[in-house]
Amino acid sequence: MKLSAKSATLLVLIALILLSPVLFPSGYYYRVGALIFVNAIAVTGIVILTGYAGQISLGHAGFAGIGAYACALAPVHLGLHPSLALVLGAAISAVLAWLVGRPILRLKGYYLGVATLGFGILISMILNNERQLTGGPDGMEVPDLGLRGLLRDAGLDLTNGQFWYFFCGIVLILAAWLALNLFNSPTGRALRALHGSEVAARTVGVDVARLKLQAFVISAVYASVSGSLLALQNKFITPDVAGFMHSIEMVTMAVLGGVGSVLGAIFGAAVLTLLPQVLTVFAEYEQLVLGLVMMLVMIFLPQGLLPSILRKVRGKDE
Repeated sequence: MKLSAKSATLLVLIALILLSPVLFPSGYYYRVGALIFVNAIAVTGIVILTGYAGQISLGHAGFAGIGAYACALAPVHLGLHPSLALVLGAAISAVLAWLVGRPILRLKGYYLGVATLGFGILISMILNNERQLTGGPDGMEVPDLGLRGLLRDAGLDLTNGQFWYFFCGIVLILAAWLALNLFNSPTGRALRALHGSEVAARTVGVDVARLKLQAFVISAVYASVSGSLLALQNKFITPDVAGFMHSIEMVTMAVLGGVGSVLGAIFGAAVLTLLPQVLTVFAEYEQLVLGLVMMLVMIFLPQGLLPSILRKVRGKDE
């Protein structure tokens, strides 16, 4: 029985998450793995917005910042459990994306990119300047999730790195499953038609404005959840999570791995998270080498790393 593309993708992802710890030389790599999963969740949202719907956002780190600071502020000021604060951050991000997306998604091309960039910068400025509430550039502490203690009481004693590795891995699998289901749904097919040609999609009855807004809201929720998980695992957060460079990293990860593919984007997130760790041997030339590697990938593998590799493998098989 032949597996569907969705099932194959999920099985590969689950296998990688479960088997990778066998190769970890130390507990530090659980922390790196958890960071890869957090980045991959945000990048999966970029796949929905850019890979499916063909829209660009250079300010998605703003939603990550909302999710992160919701987990820091809501338990202190509203008395919410950190898990409920995560949900609250996602809900706030969804509402804000709906309000902001209605006017800016009427724009196209680089006008849309600049508008979303402005939104991200605005969120970053608020987090930096509202010192009494957010701690300003110094950041603030984030309460413990508490789930690891419950697991310990139930007889499952995990280190902090192991817990966050598997917890973020489970959330990533769920995020990928939802994105793959969307791809194969009528809404997903309409989004891909919109990506191909707005005019053609509109002529066959696709509500272009509504679909753009839906993709923007969904991707904002993904970014918010990733920001919340980053804050909860670090137990500390600064406005850098909502900074311009974080937005650029999200888009770069998606494009590097293959923005039209969920598994490709996750692969891109893994590569761009791991590469700086590997390139530390170049000392002060690390950023230069990293930029050179990314340029070469974009020049010689313009479809992204994973789709290009798979295409070459299939070509050899044929």
